[in-house]
Amino acid sequence: MMDQIIQHLKKSKHVLLASHTNPDGDAIGSLLALGIALDWLDKKIFLFNESPIPAVYRFLPFIERIEHEIPATLEFDTAVILDCGNIQRIGKGSPAACRIPVILNIDHHITNNNFGTCQLVDTKACSTAEIVYRTIKKMEIPINSAIATSIYTGILTDTGSFRFSNTNKSAFAICEEMIGCGVNPYEVAQHVYGTYSLGRIRLLNLALDSIEISTNGKLSMMTITQEMIYETGTNSEDIDGLINYAKRIEDVKVAALIQEQKTDSNQSTGLKTFHVSLRSDGTFDVSAIASAFGGGGHSSAAGFNIETTLEALKTQIIRLSEKI
Repeated sequence: MMDQIIQHLKKSKHVLLASHTNPDGDAIGSLLALGIALDWLDKKIFLFNESPIPAVYRFLPFIERIEHEIPATLEFDTAVILDCGNIQRIGKGSPAACRIPVILNIDHHITNNNFGTCQLVDTKACSTAEIVYRTIKKMEIPINSAIATSIYTGILTDTGSFRFSNTNKSAFAICEEMIGCGVNPYEVAQHVYGTYSLGRIRLLNLALDSIEISTNGKLSMMTITQEMIYETGTNSEDIDGLINYAKRIEDVKVAALIQEQKTDSNQSTGLKTFHVSLRSDGTFDVSAIASAFGGGGHSSAAGFNIETTLEALKTQIIRLSEKI
């Protein structure tokens, strides 16, 4: 399937590259790495991500090339959807992407629904950045420091600095090669993990106070509301990684982070939109839960969006503990 992907990319003239909303390091790193590679081939490219780019990733080369809206006037012959289990994960740009003649699906999530013209889905890969690396190598495109930094960041963050269960031999081998191509590991780590704003620390304090534990002690639940974000002067990017505090509680098998989205509530019903992140210690498949709610992810890390009330959502999540 990689050969077909490469054939389409080589024949393409104007390419839309997109990754999922609320992007992590893998979504951004994969997007940039392949975008820079196609730019080297003199392809006309348009990099899209609906969400604001988290501050910790704004050091990446070519980050300013990422746009947050797809102009209706642009016409593409190829779309590359990266790190998405389904095409709707790119958000409001999905209708425009669906109209593009050739859609290439590059991903590593086990819940990928095989959308698109061609699929390059490798669930054994540590990250989508790993798959992008292999694609660039097979296309014989030289890996410069900009591509290398993007790939390194994607792998580093998606493996949790090589701590998560998706860490494989390739993760170490590719990152070693990327360092040889110009990556400064200390500099990347300083940007990704080095500093926190005072607001984030205050948000963490409120998030820790919100933690609830199921009766059997196997599930922890953390809640972050828009009121908490407003009170601390933070934004969605400051939430990244907070779920790990709930996950690391002794005896907890599954952690859930409920994040109220910044949208207008349905005034007639009182419903709000929430994003739920799920993390497992590896003994329970949270991707199955996410899929049941229309989301997706990995067996140990998954998520979904839902419109409901906070209390109803908490009740649903606590009930999950009965299956753990």
